[in-house]
Amino acid sequence: MCGRYVLASPGDAIAAHFQLAALPAYPPRYNIAPTQAALVVRETPEGRREAASLRWGLIPFWAKEPSIGSRLINARAEGLPDKPAFRAAFRHRRCLVPADGFFEWRRVAGARKQPYYIRLASGAPFAMAGLWERWRPPADPPERGARRRGSAVATTRDLFAESGAPPAAGAAAAAGDTIATFTIVTTAANAAIGALHDRMPVIVAPADYDEWLSSPNPSVLLGSRPDDAFEIVPIGTRVNDVRNDDPALVEPLPGV
Repeated sequence: MCGRYVLASPGDAIAAHFQLAALPAYPPRYNIAPTQAALVVRETPEGRREAASLRWGLIPFWAKEPSIGSRLINARAEGLPDKPAFRAAFRHRRCLVPADGFFEWRRVAGARKQPYYIRLASGAPFAMAGLWERWRPPADPPERGARRRGSAVATTRDLFAESGAPPAAGAAAAAGDTIATFTIVTTAANAAIGALHDRMPVIVAPADYDEWLSSPNPSVLLGSRPDDAFEIVPIGTRVNDVRNDDPALVEPLPGV
């Protein structure tokens, strides 16, 4: 699976890597967590690439409540064509999720879990395969809508505030607001990552970006990467707390 990841590369590096004409300002993030806003790259109706900030945790367009998104942070590659939560997005709304690395945990002595930071051996940014959706709250009956008018409700229109702080996990949408969300596609782990967990994100090679974004049948891309593509290092347990978000999180443990 993929439950936390890092995107701290400068904006100009990300724009160049993904061949983007423009990029919204974003703060360096060392502990991106579900329900928070993050950068994705998708294709416009005109066939151009664009970057957008979306909430992590896909809300299917047919969902009655947005809370389902917290359970759909990952999508298994094997079920994309058929699973109701993902099949429409797989056909029409695929995206790339820029990252510098991601985290995984392995149980060690007792109940303790050792966190690891996983990145490409080259240290370069990369793209995880993703799907995205737009969700609008179901229309209220007239009497309920009348009772709601005038009440202050938090929205997610601007997911990247000027302060750079992610939106609160429990932020609700005002009546009629559209929420854009995404999920990260996972596949069977290769041998190196399989020592930590049996799943890993699908890593899309740069040569395959266009195919993932626009091909009618990109399933051939949904395999794992070779073992030697990754560097895996043990790190400190501060990453366990989503409130911690700083470069020290990805520093190897002393002596490694």
